[in-house]
Amino acid sequence: MLWRGRRQSDNIEDDRSDSGGGGGLGGGGQFRIPIGGRTGGGGSILLVILVVLAGWYFGFDPSQILGGGDGGLLPDGGGQITETQDNGNAPANDEMKQFVATVLADTEDTWTGIFKSQGLTYEDPKLVLFSGQVRSACGFASAAAGPFYCPGDHKVYLDMTFFQQLDQQFGASGEFARAYVVAHEVGHHVQNLTGIMGKFNQMRQGMSEVDANQLSVRIELQADCFAGVWAHFTQQKGILEQGDIESALNAAKQIGDDTLQKKMQGYVVPESFNHGTSQQRQAWLARGFKSGKLSDCNTMSGPI
Repeated sequence: MLWRGRRQSDNIEDDRSDSGGGGGLGGGGQFRIPIGGRTGGGGSILLVILVVLAGWYFGFDPSQILGGGDGGLLPDGGGQITETQDNGNAPANDEMKQFVATVLADTEDTWTGIFKSQGLTYEDPKLVLFSGQVRSACGFASAAAGPFYCPGDHKVYLDMTFFQQLDQQFGASGEFARAYVVAHEVGHHVQNLTGIMGKFNQMRQGMSEVDANQLSVRIELQADCFAGVWAHFTQQKGILEQGDIESALNAAKQIGDDTLQKKMQGYVVPESFNHGTSQQRQAWLARGFKSGKLSDCNTMSGPI
């Protein structure tokens, strides 16, 4: 990825020197869809919700942006990363920070253009760099949960040691694999700006865990597709190098629910999937990348 020398975003908050203040972790940290106990069945309820959500449109014509927002890149459970030690005193202008700031700037340019073309205004998210744990509007979060987006404060949270885990633990190396991580979380921000996330959060009350998981999969796959749309326009700028999109697709594969569950526990539990299988994540990322059209990211109706 030819990122050096390009514009860097000013919307970076570097909290690595003082992350995790205020006591121990609480409530699971990163924003997740609160779900009740297993009630079994519930398929008809899910169908109704999907039909209603499919009727909500982003306002783009013909984009039909749909979905809510889970907020994290990794599934609940089974996808926890191994925490690494960090002294919290990384240099303010280290190369990885510059890389993240450059990727964020490119997402800003892309989404600003897309929104403007539809007569809308894109609100840039903030990206918070932290070390170990962090307090957000969604509560405390540990680096072990992976990168996440908090709709309460419109911020993406990232402990950059995750990039090492992505390479060493998940087998997903490459700069564009890391760029995909950022773009996925920005995809959740786009969902939040549509208002659909808030509407879903109002509806999720009373859903069974299985139903909520199935709907969460569709939301996460849409964020993957949005990341693909961003990658499409990045390629048009001549930034991508040979092998870049393949590295992002490999990352999507390595963090699929089925792949992670097999690796972490040796077997899969499909009803617990909340981010999508490896095949699904790759397919939706590739779909957005191929077309660059938001209308092709409607994961809320039809098969996924």
